[in-house]
Parts: sequence; C-alpha cells; structure tokens
Amino acid sequence: MLTLHNLENKKSAKHRRKRVGRGNASGMGTYSTRGLKGQKSRSGGKSGLAVRSIKSYLLRIPKVRGFKALTNKMAVVNIGDLDRLFKDKQKINARDMLKVELIHTIGNGVKVLAQGKITKALIVEANAFSKDAMDKINKAGGKAVVVGNKEVKPKEKSAKAASPVELQPKEDNQTKTE
Repeated sequence: MLTLHNLENKKSAKHRRKRVGRGNASGMGTYSTRGLKGQKSRSGGKSGLAVRSIKSYLLRIPKVRGFKALTNKMAVVNIGDLDRLFKDKQKINARDMLKVELIHTIGNGVKVLAQGKITKALIVEANAFSKDAMDKINKAGGKAVVVGNKEVKPKEKSAKAASPVELQPKEDNQTKTE
C-alpha cells in the first residue's frame, strides 16, 4: 500500500547538478556559462546587481488593503436574539448578553438594532439603540434604557488648521498727505 513514508521518486526524476568550471572537456569550462565580460561574469557580481527604480521599490513594500477605523465599533445585538434568549420581564444588560455569548466584549459598548420580532416585555440596558429597536421594545411593553455615553467624538484639529488664515490688506508704507 502506498503511504507517505514509503513514497519514492522515479529514477528519471532525479537530475545531476550541473558542474561548471571543471575544464574545457566538461563542456562547461572557460567562462563557465557566465558569458564574457561584465558584472555578472565576475564572482559576487550577481548579488551586488540590483535595479534601483521606483517600481522595484514599490513592489517590495507590503500592501495593506482597506483601512483601519480610528474608533472601535460597538458590539451589535438584534432584538430578535434578545427575545429568543431571555425571559419575559427580565432586566438585561451588557454582562447578561456576554454570559449568553451574544457579544464578545463590552469594552466598546453595546448597540441594539431592530432586526427580528420581540414579543416579551424586556428591560434592555445598552449604550445605544436604533430608533426602530427602541420603538419595538416599547410597543412590546418593555423599556429601552440608555446607559453610559459611548458616543465617538472626532479628533480635534489643531488651532492652525481649525481657523483659516484670513488675508488682511497690506498697508502702504507711504504716508498720505492731506
């Protein structure tokens, strides 16, 4: 039976290494397949030869596709999942959602979205709610409570960049005679 430990190459699959520079009788003597003069014909010449252009530089740089958001995103929970996993009139917060593995982390906050149906009156505490999710929870007899303030604030620009430089007319150095 053929298995990995007893596989063998065919005899015709193995090639001998080309032995260059062993005299003219070998067929690879004199210039040893390097041609005549030039940098590539000398020892160490191939490694020192490199094309220095913008294209070769750009090809060596690792390309990172897409972008990395400056702010961390909130964990997202749908009301259909809350309805399925929790009991009627139960108070639910981020730790409860973490226990039932609806979310993976509570460090960035939790946002509740309106996907799915809700039939139970749940008291849901989260950092943010979509408008439809809040309406559905309230219609089912529950309560949507916003806790904490996880709103993302944009970075403030420096004073120079915030206010454009106003050009003022130059005053002439000439004195006006009246």
